[in-house]
Amino acid sequence: MVEPTLAERAPAVEPTLAQRIADFAVTAAADGVPGEVTASVGQRVLDILGLCVAAHRLPTSAAIIDHVRDQGGRPQATVIGAVGRASAAHAALANGVLAHSLDYDDTHLPSVLHPSAAVVPAALAAAEHAGASGPRTVRAIAAGLEVAVRLGMAGYDRELGNSVYFEHGQHATSITGAMGGAVAAALIYGADADGVRHTLGLTASMAAGIIEANRTGGTVKRLHCGLAAQAAVTAAQLAARGFTGPPTVLEGRFGFFQAWLHGRFFPEEVTGGLGERWSVPDIFFKPYPANHFTHAAIDAGLALRARGVRPDDVEAITLAVPAAVIRTIGEPIEVKRNPDTGYQAQFSGPYAVVAGLLGGGGLGVGLDDFTDELARDPARRALTAKVALVPDARCDAIYPQQFPAIVTLRTSGGATLVEEVLANRGGPHRPLSDDELARKFGDNVAGRLTPQAADAVRRAAAALDTADDVTALLAPLSTFTTSS
Repeated sequence: MVEPTLAERAPAVEPTLAQRIADFAVTAAADGVPGEVTASVGQRVLDILGLCVAAHRLPTSAAIIDHVRDQGGRPQATVIGAVGRASAAHAALANGVLAHSLDYDDTHLPSVLHPSAAVVPAALAAAEHAGASGPRTVRAIAAGLEVAVRLGMAGYDRELGNSVYFEHGQHATSITGAMGGAVAAALIYGADADGVRHTLGLTASMAAGIIEANRTGGTVKRLHCGLAAQAAVTAAQLAARGFTGPPTVLEGRFGFFQAWLHGRFFPEEVTGGLGERWSVPDIFFKPYPANHFTHAAIDAGLALRARGVRPDDVEAITLAVPAAVIRTIGEPIEVKRNPDTGYQAQFSGPYAVVAGLLGGGGLGVGLDDFTDELARDPARRALTAKVALVPDARCDAIYPQQFPAIVTLRTSGGATLVEEVLANRGGPHRPLSDDELARKFGDNVAGRLTPQAADAVRRAAAALDTADDVTALLAPLSTFTTSS
């Protein structure tokens, strides 16, 4: 009888969460991803690039581009709307800031995070620097988005019905977006499974985001996805140069989940069906440039407008929503009824109903409907003064799988009209078509890209999975026709 060796007698060691993620990522990069995931990535790339162009209307966008120019460095990647290139990490910083600045980027539910605004800028900067092929870039973005979503869901407490990240005042978008972007960047730079794991281990020490600005003001939230994308690219480059991270970076005693979630996390959300069940196609696109909690209110306003309701007809409006969202879009009510800026209006339930009722650009309500001038418009304020927010049990039962709203409008003639919007436009139950996403992109780049350049970007995004590199996608975006 042959005695087993010491190694054979030793208990099997379970792979860590970071190892499981790394194995998934390199398999996706090597073997490809499902067709619906590939198509979804192309749509999200186009969406993010359009938002980066549109964000040039903001003073913070000029500020981040000026900052990046001051840093110097080797010209490795495109900063959208800026002549000349920056280092890959600084391009990711600038483009990540642009991508998230308008609150118009996609949202995963129920984790309530915006994965593409960090992952896509990180991946495109790395791809341009590395000369990566379109297929490698698409697969890397897909894996990065999936990881960001799963780490977000690991902090979603189904019993609580809310994200533990948010309960602790943390911005899950930038925290998990950095980790997803790191996976994408590592794959693009050619990392093996150990390299991806080390990149995660490094990025965890750079992932951050505090959402106090949502309560009391400030533009720092616009930086979050840029800092996440910059961290992702930087970590991937440092791991390639030999820096290493702990294998238990996620679940360890002093790891990611302990630091951010105080140890209350759900590992099955990370590993369950990993590589078999993809979350990417189910991430919600935003049809309107406002906080996602307001979208059903906009839809209800648009529906009332289609029924013939006009401003003079309005006696009173009740906006019924999940109780959990009132603190974001309804408190303090006098501020929400009287926003001073377009940015404040993006987080106002009363303004959302009125914007829909009056109608606007884009896919019904667009960027030009959230200007500072319109936020302070006396006619709009006269209508927002008539809007009351109340919690609703039916909406509570649906939230946060959807962000529903029920709008009841009483007319000056005594009629009562009700519009129920229980599923969000842009999600799996009410998806935006390719034509609608192209219209959103066209609205975002109007006045900055020529029609020829816009068409070139659209075609390049749709064909990214077969392209030799990302040149055709990014080259038309380095200069604009105007600075408006």
